[in-house]
Amino acid sequence: MTRFAPSMTPENRVYVAGHRGLVGGALVRALQAQGFSQLLVRTIAELDLREQQAVRDFFAREHPEYVFLAAAKVGGIHANATYPAEFIHDNLCIQNNIIEAAFRNGCKKLLFLGSSCIYPKLCPQPIKEEYLLTGPLEPTNEWYALAKIAGIRLCQAYRRQYGFDAISAMPTNLYGPGDNFHPENSHVIPALIRRFHKAKTAKAPEVAIWGSGTPRREFLYVDDLAEALIFLMQNYSDAQHVNVGFGSDVTIRELAELIAQTVGFTGTIVHDAGKPDGTPQKLLDGSRLTRMGWQAKTSLQDGLAATYAWCLNSGM
Repeated sequence: MTRFAPSMTPENRVYVAGHRGLVGGALVRALQAQGFSQLLVRTIAELDLREQQAVRDFFAREHPEYVFLAAAKVGGIHANATYPAEFIHDNLCIQNNIIEAAFRNGCKKLLFLGSSCIYPKLCPQPIKEEYLLTGPLEPTNEWYALAKIAGIRLCQAYRRQYGFDAISAMPTNLYGPGDNFHPENSHVIPALIRRFHKAKTAKAPEVAIWGSGTPRREFLYVDDLAEALIFLMQNYSDAQHVNVGFGSDVTIRELAELIAQTVGFTGTIVHDAGKPDGTPQKLLDGSRLTRMGWQAKTSLQDGLAATYAWCLNSGM
């Protein structure tokens, strides 16, 4: 029998694991804006989430009542291909340690954050929650995906065996302030923003983008995701994971053109056909969350403009 947690309020002690990451940073901003004053955060230097005893000691000492598990090792196609061992090992350690310690120390509720890459490569579109484990994964990020699938199942196992109120949310591709703009290990939007900005600054005549440009992707502004996660923490309790998406997608070519316009690059966009495309399309069916009463509000154009402004202010 699941011990359904009372609704999270600003008086509760809330731990945001991964607060320096893209999602964690947005969660901290959103929670602070809603008046939450007892937020618990730790840097990796203060708490290495891969170390089981350190995590157990932290939970025993701080007793967070609600946990947002947004900590993870993340990256794009290149990073996944280069560091497969770290992507599966580190993510398994992080989520196993936090979920176990949260339950053992009386946490009221935990939200585990996954990724849309958990779904099979050739899923019917849009992707429904029940399509999980119905086909082979996309090889370019299977190590990360396998870890996230294990996290979903771990939450379900603790719910079934112990009644622990652990829920899971699966967001689509994310972007926004606080993203990783590393030249090799970043996701598609920060990678393209960096590339177009440098090309504009250098007055380069063209910019090459990976692959054919035909794959379709859905993108969600990270501050919208933060609002959705808080909404789920306060309104949802079930074993089924929940998709969090924007509701529509664009081709990579269309995305590149929009980023070029946002940055102010006026040169030519060419394609590097020697680079992989990845999954042909990845559009989530977010109707379950929509029926609960939540909908994304930031358009891709507005979100890209805000992200680029953040990049300039942060000294990219």
